[in-house]
Amino acid sequence: MPDTSFYAQQTANRRQSIVLAAVVVVLLGGLGFTIGVAATGEPSGGIGTMGIAGILAIILSLGSYFGGDRLVLAASGAKAVDERTAPQLTNIVRELAIAANVPMPKVYLIEDSAPNAFATGRDPKHASVAVTTGLLQKLDREELQGVIGHELSHVRNLDIRFSLLVGVLVGSIALLADFFLRFTFWGGGRRSRSGRDGGGGLQAIMFVLALVLAIVAPIAARLVQLAVSRQREYLADASSVELTRNPYGLERALAKIGTDREVLEVANRATQHLYFANPIKKWEERASGLFATHPPIVDRVNRLRQLTGEGPLAASEVAALAGLD
Repeated sequence: MPDTSFYAQQTANRRQSIVLAAVVVVLLGGLGFTIGVAATGEPSGGIGTMGIAGILAIILSLGSYFGGDRLVLAASGAKAVDERTAPQLTNIVRELAIAANVPMPKVYLIEDSAPNAFATGRDPKHASVAVTTGLLQKLDREELQGVIGHELSHVRNLDIRFSLLVGVLVGSIALLADFFLRFTFWGGGRRSRSGRDGGGGLQAIMFVLALVLAIVAPIAARLVQLAVSRQREYLADASSVELTRNPYGLERALAKIGTDREVLEVANRATQHLYFANPIKKWEERASGLFATHPPIVDRVNRLRQLTGEGPLAASEVAALAGLD
C-alpha cells in the first residue's frame, strides 16, 4: 500500500536516510581497514587506519559545523533583510517558524530572477533561510508558504546537520582513497610487500582489494550521499504539508519553479543540494543526471497528490515538468 499521509511519508524517509547514512559509515570503515591491512600486513594496522579516518572525519566536521553556513551565504551573495526591508517574507518565515516550533531564523535575500530558496545553519538556534528575489516575484503567498515550510522543515528535521555528517564522511572517503592511490603510485605498496618474507598472500589480496575500493568507494559514497539528499527533500515536502496543512500551495510552487527557465547563476555543484529545487537545469552544460541532488519534480508533485487522494499527473503535465529539473 502506498504511503498516503505525511506522517507515513516522514517515517519512511527518515528510515531510508538512516540506512543510507549507515552505508557510508560502513564504506569509510571498510576502506580504512582494508588500506591499513594492505599497507602493514596486520589487522592492527587496519584498526589504526580506521581510527585515523575517524579523526579526519571529526576535524572536517568541526570546520564545516562552525563555518559552513557563512561560506554558503557569502558564496550565494545573500544579504540580510528584516521586517522593514522585506515585510511579507519575514512575516511568512515568522508564521511558519511558530508552526514548526523553532526559533525565528535569520532571513536573507539573493538578487536573482530564478525562483529558489535554501536553509543553512548547524541547528535551529543558528539557522538561516535565503530566498531569491525571483521567488518573491513569481509565487503567491500560499506558494511561498509551501516553500518556506519546506525550508523550515529542513531546519526542524536537522537535515542540515544530517547532510553535513554524510558529506563529511563522503569527503573523508575521497581523501583516504586519494591518499592510498598516490601512496601506491609512488611505490609505497611495492615497498610494504617486499619488506615482508612469507605469509604475504593475505596482504597481497588485501592490497588488490584496497585498490579496488579506493576507486569504487568514493563513487559509491557520492551516489549514496545524493540518495540521502533526495530522501530528505521528500521528507521536507511532507513536513511542509504538516506545517501549512495545504499541499496545493507547495504543489503549485513546485510546478512554477520546475517550469521556470531562469538560471540561478550563484548556484554551483557544491551548493546545489541545499536549494528547494535543483538550481542546475538539465539543459545546462554543468548538469549531471547521474549525480542529481534532488528527486524529479514530477515525483515530488505526485507524492503530494497522494496526500489529497488525487491521481498522478496527466501525461501532458508530466511532459511540461520532466525536462527542466
